Amino acid sequence: MRIAVTSQNFRTITGHAGKSRRFIVYETDGVVEPVEVERLDLPKEMSMHAYQGSDHPLFALGLEALVTQGAGAGFLNRMERNGIRVVETSASDPIEAVKAVAAGQQLPPAEAHEH
Repeated sequence: MRIAVTSQNFRTITGHAGKSRRFIVYETDGVVEPVEVERLDLPKEMSMHAYQGSDHPLFALGLEALVTQGAGAGFLNRMERNGIRVVETSASDPIEAVKAVAAGQQLPPAEAHEH
């Protein structure tokens, strides 16, 4: 299972997924520790908010899920159309969040915010 995490600092889970340009991609089977397999560090014009093409790099990764601290409706809809489940959470540890998602466990809900 491939799971991406929005992480502008490559250390913690961050929000504003549509404007995020940095992602850590993990692979896990839900049993063994997740393994980081890739990092995306995209230019500003490749944020999902700015790039409207159907060939965004996130869509080519074979992701099953994406973990973030927050995402708008447009981002959620685009991910759903591409078969990627978005998990919004207030958790900040990427490894722990990926393990929980892979095991089908609940994460703490994302904090409410306004756009």
